[in-house]
Amino acid sequence: MNLRDLVYGLYARRVEGRLDHAQVPKHIGVILDGNRRWAKASGGTPEQGHKAGADKIQELLGWCAETDVEVVTLWMLSTDNLNRPEEQLIPLLGIIENAVRALAADGRWRVNHVGTMDLLPARTQSVLKEAEQATHTNTGILVNVAVGYGGRQEIADAVRSLLLEHAERGTSFEELAEIVDVEHISEHLYTRGQPDPDLVIRTSGEQRLSGFMLWQSAHSEYYFCEVHWPAFRKVDFLRALRDYAARHRRYGT
Repeated sequence: MNLRDLVYGLYARRVEGRLDHAQVPKHIGVILDGNRRWAKASGGTPEQGHKAGADKIQELLGWCAETDVEVVTLWMLSTDNLNRPEEQLIPLLGIIENAVRALAADGRWRVNHVGTMDLLPARTQSVLKEAEQATHTNTGILVNVAVGYGGRQEIADAVRSLLLEHAERGTSFEELAEIVDVEHISEHLYTRGQPDPDLVIRTSGEQRLSGFMLWQSAHSEYYFCEVHWPAFRKVDFLRALRDYAARHRRYGT
């Protein structure tokens, strides 16, 4: 271990020692940004960057387990990413599939897919479904893997699902217009039944959501970190929790 790592380790333990677990967010959303830029800066290939980013996920979940986080949503592939050239998309999907298999094989996490399944290749769909089935009785952190996910698409899908449900019941449009409210739409989101994210972390310095959990993050706190995702350290995670705990959440009041 070099001196820099030793100093970071000591600092991380100091921050962790002062962390109030009663104020830790229960649901954290993470935009895993910067894999390609990290690879470029390191002299590697995009595939190496995505692989390093996938390997970082298990570390993050370990830190979350240590600090009593209950739900983690990982944005691994957006609907926009599906428009990438095939020579980029196919290796990326393979890395994501391996990451999901590793999450399921770990034995601690409960894996749940959020996104539009129909937009994904059959093999990717199969991996996601198998991971959900294999882990549905696990009692550890609920890990939402957002693959083929877009915030606007999610809201559109929720409204479509709501309309179809009431059409089957024979509800008229006029009747539905009278009763529909925020809760009705929330019940049809990909994350229905889950708490909304308390904290959203985005790595790599970009200060925007890019459509991540648009509906659910209305009252979320945001933490933007300069470091690229593969280089994200425990001390960066703890700083995000410390920053969150220092804020006064007013929920629009």
